[in-house]
Amino acid sequence: MKTCSVCLTEFAPARPLQSVCSPKCAGAKVRQDRAAKKAKLALEKKETKERREKLKPLRALVSEAQRAFNAWIRERDAGQPCISCGRHHQGQWHAGHYMSTGARPELRFEPDNVHLQCQPCNTHLSGNLIAYRARLIDKIGLARVEWLEAHHETPKLSREAIATIKRIYTQAAKDLRGRRML
Repeated sequence: MKTCSVCLTEFAPARPLQSVCSPKCAGAKVRQDRAAKKAKLALEKKETKERREKLKPLRALVSEAQRAFNAWIRERDAGQPCISCGRHHQGQWHAGHYMSTGARPELRFEPDNVHLQCQPCNTHLSGNLIAYRARLIDKIGLARVEWLEAHHETPKLSREAIATIKRIYTQAAKDLRGRRML
């Protein structure tokens, strides 16, 4: 005699490896096994994703945070003209930095330093900085522009801080997009 692995009743097996007492219990066992396998795969997938995140180089995390921040800038300034040339462009829009990230990495995620810019100004005119500065003074004021141009200490961002920046700006862009859709 054996005990059914589903309903726990005793039965006489017809085959040596039989573990259930009836076709009804066999169907239930198959469903249990599938659910257990699915749960195990989901857990393994989650653990793999967490391990991959921990193994990502810091540069990749900064790049992801930068993409989220730039998307937020484009949503924040949507409908406004290019900060440099002042025209409403029909092509591609960029999040143009006044003080470049290469020259001033400490201002990489500073909202006053980044504004909507058309692709020709940002790419072909290297930011069109003279016109950018003039319109930036009109937009945020001379004192704020001088603050951007001053020297700042470069903060050492941790992995957690970079992940937080990415999470905040991803959600902020999503919120702005949702408000604009209403």
